[in-house]
Amino acid sequence: MRLLNPLFAILLLSAISVPPIFAQQAEIIDGVAAIVNNDVITISQVRELVGTRERVIREAYKGPDLAERIKEMRLAALKDLIDRQLIIQEFKKMQEKGANIPDYVIEDRVQGIIRQEFGGDRAAFIRTLQAQGYTVTRFKEIEKEKIIVQAMRQAKLTDNVVVSPAQVQAFYDKNKSEFTIPDQVKLRMIILREENANDVGRDANKAQTAEEIRQKLVEGADFNRMAQMYSEDEATRDLGGDWGWVERNTLNEDLTKAAFSMKAGGISPVLQLGDSYYILNVEARKNATVKSISETREAIEQNIMQQERMKSQQRWLDTLRQKAFIKILT
Repeated sequence: MRLLNPLFAILLLSAISVPPIFAQQAEIIDGVAAIVNNDVITISQVRELVGTRERVIREAYKGPDLAERIKEMRLAALKDLIDRQLIIQEFKKMQEKGANIPDYVIEDRVQGIIRQEFGGDRAAFIRTLQAQGYTVTRFKEIEKEKIIVQAMRQAKLTDNVVVSPAQVQAFYDKNKSEFTIPDQVKLRMIILREENANDVGRDANKAQTAEEIRQKLVEGADFNRMAQMYSEDEATRDLGGDWGWVERNTLNEDLTKAAFSMKAGGISPVLQLGDSYYILNVEARKNATVKSISETREAIEQNIMQQERMKSQQRWLDTLRQKAFIKILT
């Protein structure tokens, strides 16, 4: 039996309402997280929505911190499910006035999933649905609900937003750090390691070898060539030890301090960190710079416009909430 792949699983777990025929059963077997007018949101729907993220949180946190973060995550997911249910209900009111999603739109979505996720094999698609307890009809209902939510949200985004120069300036002043390019160095490194598996014999003195390599570099040997010959860092050896442009948060503290204290063209002393020896070559430097407001104006305007559009959508959702009966039971 073919297992459900991750992307397809997300599609299945995107159900945003419980059909009335199943509502009573859900209350008994599953548990009710919230009631939205006449519809039920189940606890399993909440858990399905946060499943992947919750597993990550459980690996990163323990004790009270874990419990608090899971609680926050589930409440946020429940809010999202409530919003989606309100949107579906609003669309149903619009259907009474003639609004609808044509069947061909749903069929095109399903056919796209079959092509992308099952290589066009409809039989494999149906077998997977059956293995997960879904019918094709129910899956189409789920996809239709997703399309409705996307379309309704999009329709409530305001397009006639005008951004003033004063707004741009205020955003730039408040978020100047986002437009700062930190100082960088263009770095090459030769790395030797004690008891490397490729060493011939056990009497190789890596510290002495590193000093000899450095001396040749100081005398004018090509760093690129020397790195290719001697560096034991497999990731960069064939590149002549090239690390490209690095920032202060790229390397560990000791290497960062050494690299950013050097002048362009400099060769560092041999640095021993643990069982490894490093020789650094700073080819060039770039000082930190801040992009001007003229360079960032277009991006700032787009950012502000998007924020304003999302605010208009949120105002619409707030209105739906105010008119609805919502009871949270978890």
